[in-house]
Amino acid sequence: MMRRVSKAAVVMLLLLINSTAWTSSALAEQNPRKLSGAQIRAKFIGMQFTDGVHWGEIYSPNGTLTSTEMGKKRIGTWRLQKDQLCTNLGQEGGSNCYEVWLSGTKAELRLPGADESALEGVLEKPPARP
Repeated sequence: MMRRVSKAAVVMLLLLINSTAWTSSALAEQNPRKLSGAQIRAKFIGMQFTDGVHWGEIYSPNGTLTSTEMGKKRIGTWRLQKDQLCTNLGQEGGSNCYEVWLSGTKAELRLPGADESALEGVLEKPPARP
């Protein structure tokens, strides 16, 4: 025997599930955690760190860093040093070492000892090359 469920009950259930998922996501984004070198390697290799619009950095397994900023492409290097992500984009792009903080897919690169982010973005799969 099938039991009928009202549309209102289904809508309420969906709203409850959606709000629970949103709350969990929001809480995760409020508690970034500092990554170790091994965790940085696992999260960044083969991924793009980007703001989604203006710039993106692709971290290749061989240590190549491909940066695109407002349509300008630069090739540099990246490496890990003492639980920090170090990037070098030459004279024009500069070089720095950052602590990496992660909350879900949101990443923050912070200069060591700084409370604020130097760069904020998300980690995602890089776009397919044409």
